[in-house]
Amino acid sequence: MRTVRVYEEAWPLHTPFAIARGSRSEAVVVVVELSEDGVRGVGECTPYPRYGESTASVMAEIAALIPQLEAGMTREALQQALPAGAARNAIDSALWDLEARLHNTTLAQRTASAIPTDITTAQTVVLGEPAQMATNAALLYEKGARLLKIKLDDHFITERVMAIRAAVPEATLIVDANESWRSEGLAARCQLLADIGVVMLEQPLPASDDAALANFIHPLPICADESCHTRSSLKALQGRYEMVNIKLDKTGGLTEALALAQAAKEQGFTVMLGCMLCTSRAISAALPLVGLAQFADLDGPTWLAVDVEPGLPFRTGSLSFAPHQ
Repeated sequence: MRTVRVYEEAWPLHTPFAIARGSRSEAVVVVVELSEDGVRGVGECTPYPRYGESTASVMAEIAALIPQLEAGMTREALQQALPAGAARNAIDSALWDLEARLHNTTLAQRTASAIPTDITTAQTVVLGEPAQMATNAALLYEKGARLLKIKLDDHFITERVMAIRAAVPEATLIVDANESWRSEGLAARCQLLADIGVVMLEQPLPASDDAALANFIHPLPICADESCHTRSSLKALQGRYEMVNIKLDKTGGLTEALALAQAAKEQGFTVMLGCMLCTSRAISAALPLVGLAQFADLDGPTWLAVDVEPGLPFRTGSLSFAPHQ
């Protein structure tokens, strides 16, 4: 017989990131704990309003499955019981963690995954005035970040990216427009990014406007984020995107994420591994996917003022399990 515990946690953000996000000063996550035979498995998710999720709705979805979970619900049954999303991710992650611990193995061993000892992760340059963003990029690069993810909206695009490139001429840059652009002028913006050496553009248009990318010739790869959730998304992305951003909170957990990564590669897409604002628990659950990804964007816990204990060994721009002298 399993026991189930579901609760929410609020994690304070570093002041600069809290300011950049406006009124939000904390990251709210939902945690699922499953206990069986004296062993505990833990999973975490971050409800995302963009997908109609709230802390209350996610906790309600999980609570409705507690009887089945206590009776021994499997990961396979879970895929049918809940749609892809944060609630399923928290449960799926807890089931994977519990399974690994019950068998006295690691998650990497259970998934037959090779996790590198040194992982380069994108470090986010939050939205701000051009000079401010350039300064932030330079500070991150000085601290060791070599892959920078630039957040943009629909304003001052040229000024922001040019200032950042001048500040960090050697950094690898990716740009995330978060669905804020429109098809008009997109070709010129793509050319600007390519001209300054940006290596990838993430979700420039609203997911509902993906048709504008069909037969759209562009000089750098475009990655689907909000447009890609599960394997069922891939057919519509063909001929529009070259890359997909896999996040466990979108796929509904590692079970579907692994299947999505495999299907994406078989269909010619490259993979980016992303995350929401989260603690190291959520990143740990996603690590089996790192070896399948061209880019890892796993800096969620680095924006927290405090992390879970024990947290993962983050350094600025990297996650390193190798000893450093």
